[in-house]
Amino acid sequence: MVREDKATWKANYFTKIGQFLQEFPRCFLVSADNVGSLQMQQIRIALRGKAEVLMGKNTMMRKAIRGHIPNNPHLEKLLPHVVGNIGFVFTSHDLMEVRDILLSNKKEAPAKAGAIAPLDVLVEKQNTGMGPEKTSFFQALAIPTKITKGTIEILNDIQLCKKGEKVGASESALLGMLKIRPFHYGLVCRSVYDEGSVYAPEVLDIKPEDLVQRFCDGIANVAAVSLAIGYPTVASVPHSIVNGFKKLAAVCLEADIDIPQIAMIKEILADPSKFAVAAAPVEAAAEAPKEEEKKEESEEESDDDMGFGLFD
Repeated sequence: MVREDKATWKANYFTKIGQFLQEFPRCFLVSADNVGSLQMQQIRIALRGKAEVLMGKNTMMRKAIRGHIPNNPHLEKLLPHVVGNIGFVFTSHDLMEVRDILLSNKKEAPAKAGAIAPLDVLVEKQNTGMGPEKTSFFQALAIPTKITKGTIEILNDIQLCKKGEKVGASESALLGMLKIRPFHYGLVCRSVYDEGSVYAPEVLDIKPEDLVQRFCDGIANVAAVSLAIGYPTVASVPHSIVNGFKKLAAVCLEADIDIPQIAMIKEILADPSKFAVAAAPVEAAAEAPKEEEKKEESEEESDDDMGFGLFD
């Protein structure tokens, strides 16, 4: 197969990315650090029919995006995110489904010296099975050990690597001897572009219940601040009315003033047993479903007996 020249390849690339930008309303910006060609091919196969993966040079991707900004001004929001070893995963399917496919296609890898640790690496206390001649590795890393039946035993759990820090040569060698492959590499979602909006992929995990809870928390904060500074708002007015009624009721009770709104309160204070009577309908309403269930069970039992006893 004759390989196309550079100019033709560039023209085809710009045509392809332009087609994807027009065809797909959303995409993931993914980091492809430490992802090999075979793994990339497997990811493309897993996404077939659901998404298209497009990698390339950042300068070319920026140039292609700038060329389509007149048609879609929202694409300008992508430019600040095209940094590093970045690529695009274009899709018109459900974002959660595509992201799950990306997260599932990861391969474990050894901790190479000089690599940035994507997570904390913890070595649990264990018998390594190594001979005493390997003790120097553990001493260099200040790992407490002892010799048990001619082999090295690690006495405590040790955090060997920290997230975001470089892996040292000694740590890499020790993990290799312990046959520990702590890292997993794949396409990492950095940002999401969805019909003109760019946001973090963590937003996809937000559920409607979380939005309702956040909204309620915001209203509660507004009401608390409004009450504290004495500035009435829609959120604080109900609380102000209730607090005002409490003060009014307290004054009326103290001054022995009769108003219809506190008549029941005065009756309960005069005879506390009426509080139990007032609470009884609530308890009765809660017990009603239980009684209905018992009736249904008894009816089922009578149906099963067919009206006859065991010795009839």
